[in-house]
Amino acid sequence: MRRILVVVDMQKDFIDGSLGTKEAQAIVNPVIEKMKSYDKSDIYVTRDTHGEDYLDTAEGKKLPVVHCIKGTEGWQLHPAIEALAEQSHVIDKPTFGSLKLMELLKQENEKETLEIELAGLCTDICVVSNALLLKAAMPQNTIRVDPSCCAGVTPASHKAALLTMSMCQIETE
Repeated sequence: MRRILVVVDMQKDFIDGSLGTKEAQAIVNPVIEKMKSYDKSDIYVTRDTHGEDYLDTAEGKKLPVVHCIKGTEGWQLHPAIEALAEQSHVIDKPTFGSLKLMELLKQENEKETLEIELAGLCTDICVVSNALLLKAAMPQNTIRVDPSCCAGVTPASHKAALLTMSMCQIETE
């Protein structure tokens, strides 16, 4: 069984930029340590990626805070995470869940069974979306989220997302 780590959206705008929180800042070092425990080729890193027209999109109309515009400083991964991701798989995603990530991991799962762990931001939006996509695509696989390496928009919504995932047979402890 091969262990895979998915690091979700550890970008400046979510850590200490336009949508940053103290909880997001607090998980940076734990995520870095977790990345060091995996082979770099078994790490997949996502980047929330929007265009200049973000505020005109469906997401932008519901969350009118400009963030993660491709090529901007806020779109960049945290520098230490970027350095660890150099030999990893980096996937730009235009929405909460990544169909590309799901397809890549499904293909890898055809070669050998995967155990997938997720960490990153935000527990209650992009982490939960990706965890549920992966569980739906590979229902027999262990999909795990490390709560100590995730942060939500608020502590309450972080806990609610963990409960939702555990109800869908995603390990959250």
